[in-house]
Amino acid sequence: MIIDFHTHAFPDAVAATAIPTLEKVGNITAYTAGTVDALLESMDRAGIGKSVICSIATRPEQFETILSWSHKVKSSRIIPLPSIHPNDPDCVKHVYRIKEEGFAGIKMHPYYQDYFLADEKLSPFYDAVSDSGLLLVAHCGFDIGFPRTRCADPAQIMQLITNFPKLRFVATHFGGWQLWDEVEEMLIGKEIFMEISFALKYLSKEQICRMLNNHPREYLLFGSDSPWDDQSANLQALADLSLDAELFTAITETNAQKLLWTITSQT
Repeated sequence: MIIDFHTHAFPDAVAATAIPTLEKVGNITAYTAGTVDALLESMDRAGIGKSVICSIATRPEQFETILSWSHKVKSSRIIPLPSIHPNDPDCVKHVYRIKEEGFAGIKMHPYYQDYFLADEKLSPFYDAVSDSGLLLVAHCGFDIGFPRTRCADPAQIMQLITNFPKLRFVATHFGGWQLWDEVEEMLIGKEIFMEISFALKYLSKEQICRMLNNHPREYLLFGSDSPWDDQSANLQALADLSLDAELFTAITETNAQKLLWTITSQT
């Protein structure tokens, strides 16, 4: 049961306008239409059993809409993570609502939501997420569509997990998109969950293998960032590294299964 820990999808009507807009902003081409049906078709082609959908609330008032849609698309194969905007006046209350309604976690994005990952103003929010036991999956590193502000770099990650040691934090894009030398220096080897989406094609095989082999293997997760990268190609790129079978299975299956079971068994 391969699990992709980082995908995106939109309601059908939204996808029709959101995908072209995001393609233009990031100067990138999507691999699917950005709908849940298109994601499921991609999963079938790649042999992926489950995908985590990472939503992003770009305004506080989007919480209810995203939560409602997350309920609609949730299934045995689709694991949606709702999102809370950092300026939401009810952000703490909404953390516990996400927990009560049976979701595994929350997705945040410092660039699209205009905040710094370790901002002290978010302490009540992080306290609530820590207390709830939910996952917090956050974009890490630079973003392809934004100026290179260091709002989610490895130093911010280290500050966050130091301040909130019980936070179940998942760093996306192998710990920090296009900041992988700093990731190696500061994060690799520490007990920090990392998923590897939108990273493998930017790194040498030597560095990928070094980072994977030097990180605690139970803290590594497969991710593609579909539709912005191809699920099949990402799995093949990982297979081409010729990792030992136990590590490959841990990354693509076991770790995600265990992490998600740990969260959902507490709801």
